[in-house]
Amino acid sequence: MTPRLRAARGAPQEVWIAFGGEADQPWLRLLRRGFRHCFAALRDEAGWTVVEPLSGRLLVARLAVPAGYDLPGFYARAGLAVLGPFAPGPVRARRLPPLLPQSCVGLCRALLGAGAPFAVTPFGLFLGLRKILREDRKKVLTAG
Repeated sequence: MTPRLRAARGAPQEVWIAFGGEADQPWLRLLRRGFRHCFAALRDEAGWTVVEPLSGRLLVARLAVPAGYDLPGFYARAGLAVLGPFAPGPVRARRLPPLLPQSCVGLCRALLGAGAPFAVTPFGLFLGLRKILREDRKKVLTAG
């Protein structure tokens, strides 16, 4: 297991990334169907917080559900692709500001920290995170 994912199992906070969405903006039709948007759900000992960048604003909502509620399962049953858990990344100093515009992918990458795979589209982020999870599972299955 990678140290990042191992830390997620016992971390005080977990990050789950959900992918989905239809084209509510004309330019979103250029993106792969089912991967036109992504957002993050953070779980801590008190419950769930959803961080979702919408067109023109940022939605941050503390959900009125218990910490033990299976929010990733709820999103999966609703037809979204959900990956996690990941530990939130530490703060990282930069010499230059990021050059990419702020988007749903950029926000999710910022929550994941320096170890997040580079991606410009939600589908690219999905593939990068899925690869991390698969490598993690292979290490667990082959160890011991």
